[in-house]
Amino acid sequence: MPIRILVWGENHHEKHHEVPQLIYPDTMHGTIAAGLRRVLGDDAVVETATLDDPEHGLTEERLAQTDVLFWWGHIRHDAVADEVVDRVHGHVLAGMGFVPLHSAHFSKIFIRLMGTTCSLRWRQAQDRELVWTIDPTHPIADGVPQPLVISAQEMYGEPFDVPAPDELVFVSNFSGGEVFRSGMTYRRGHGRIFYFSPGDQDYPVYHDAAIQRVLANAARWAHQDQPRTLPRLAMYQEGDYETPREWNGKPQE
Repeated sequence: MPIRILVWGENHHEKHHEVPQLIYPDTMHGTIAAGLRRVLGDDAVVETATLDDPEHGLTEERLAQTDVLFWWGHIRHDAVADEVVDRVHGHVLAGMGFVPLHSAHFSKIFIRLMGTTCSLRWRQAQDRELVWTIDPTHPIADGVPQPLVISAQEMYGEPFDVPAPDELVFVSNFSGGEVFRSGMTYRRGHGRIFYFSPGDQDYPVYHDAAIQRVLANAARWAHQDQPRTLPRLAMYQEGDYETPREWNGKPQE
């Protein structure tokens, strides 16, 4: 079965700002989706959704049919409805893959999953970023140049207030000497998360074939072919290792 991917975009800059309109005439989320289709081919079905769609395009039914959710947001994080954040959060814990991109570090859902402020250093300037592979054996690093050179990009720098990652895949450095953990994995509940920072709206990062390769690898890694279930508290009788009983908080008779 193909991986069912949903690319979610804020779609604000593409509507209101000239530079992103010129760089991404098909929108950022559309460009990301097209790159995933190019690399994954018949191995994936890729759709898009935006903030302005009903329920932000993230209904219960659509999330249930999504194996991996990509998320790009920047300046309208607060416009995302809390009930939608709750819904996405539940699906990640139950096993849906989640790939937050660039400024999605400040999205409600990423902050909820990390449990920290997710703050960082940044500089809005045309900078050079070198993305260095820290773990060349990791599946997300497969086929990625060493280093991956991004000639124009916004600077993100440490300290980055997130929990220590399960795996550190990429570290970036910039022309000012700053460094940043630009590619990290986490597991929350049954779900797999990969945060990847390159991809500001003012630069054509998502047109880069190497960036597209990273995102396609991330989709494969985050996808899990198993029923989606939330972790649960279950009680077992002595000697019975296979039959769970739901605990309702009351003494057992």
